[in-house]
Amino acid sequence: MSDDRVSRIRLALDALDPLSLDIRDDSHKHAGHAGARDGRGHFSVHLVSARFEGLPPLRRHRVVYDALGALMQTDIHAVAIQARTPAEAALPVQKR
Repeated sequence: MSDDRVSRIRLALDALDPLSLDIRDDSHKHAGHAGARDGRGHFSVHLVSARFEGLPPLRRHRVVYDALGALMQTDIHAVAIQARTPAEAALPVQKR
């Protein structure tokens, strides 16, 4: 079922014309969590798209949530989003 969910997430996010898209199912890390009881999953999404140019981080997340649409009600309990522009993706990753 996880592969099917990842495929549906990928299909939904294709609407953002991603240059790079990585989706990871992190549901196993949340077994027993209240949000996991209804069967929806936890995912991490790393997405690079020119559609994020000029948008602040919160708006980028809103764009991703909008693209995911109904999946947020049926398949996804939580999603960790990293949404970057192509220019940002070209920069080295900084450690926090």
